[in-house]
Amino acid sequence: MIMYFYKWSSFFCHHYCLLFISGALLCGPVFGQNSSFQKGSATNMRGSTLGTADSLYVDFNNDIAMQLLPFNDLFELALSHSPLLNFEKEVANAQEASYKLSKLQILQSVTAGGSYSAGNQAIISTGSGSTGDAIGQIANGYRVGLNLQLSLYEIIGRKHMLSQAKATYQSTLTRKEILEVQLKRELIDLFQDLVTAQKVLQLRLKDQQMATVAYQIAEVEFKQRKLDVNAFSNASKSYFGVLSSIEEARGSFLKYLYNLEALVGVPIQRLKRK
Repeated sequence: MIMYFYKWSSFFCHHYCLLFISGALLCGPVFGQNSSFQKGSATNMRGSTLGTADSLYVDFNNDIAMQLLPFNDLFELALSHSPLLNFEKEVANAQEASYKLSKLQILQSVTAGGSYSAGNQAIISTGSGSTGDAIGQIANGYRVGLNLQLSLYEIIGRKHMLSQAKATYQSTLTRKEILEVQLKRELIDLFQDLVTAQKVLQLRLKDQQMATVAYQIAEVEFKQRKLDVNAFSNASKSYFGVLSSIEEARGSFLKYLYNLEALVGVPIQRLKRK
């Protein structure tokens, strides 16, 4: 790089036209690269990366922390929409119902019955004992009753069964709280990784401007036979290495952003400030 800067200063003194080229490069399309990535809108940049221009609603140049909702709001959304937490909520509801049902299990030992019979009371009115169905003649009316049968296991073990059902329900609630803490920690890490990835991407874009100017100057000097093949090859490797690092940084940024969408459980556009 020191050799290049020395050559640049000599070159700038004798070739004023390259000053115009360098200035145009900082504002215009990058040589050998898609112009939509350099001067296009954020939508065009997203389209070249994701294939769908309307799938992402963030600006690469603005602070992502200021574009998204505050962290506490993101966490509340995650608590409400996270599939894992929703599953644990349903498990807790099922355990609560099982606990309430265990309190009513003793009713299985209680049975109720009822009957109705009708007779003509002939045995009473005639006083004759020769009637065939004497019991049927007087057994008229409604009859109801209850039957309770409890085993020794149900009497002694009922308290322990209720304690077991309650402990199972409480453990489900505790596991849900543990998952909420884990979710918050994952959200903190992911949010910070997203902010860091954007800063790295912005630094890579600044490096690209200098690398572009260096590559253009090296190309002109090579065509004028003022730069040998090895030096031009090194300049090319440096330039395309910067382009590669930009794509890696942008890929990391998008990966963290989509992971945030999956973790919270809502589309990205709902994560933005209004």
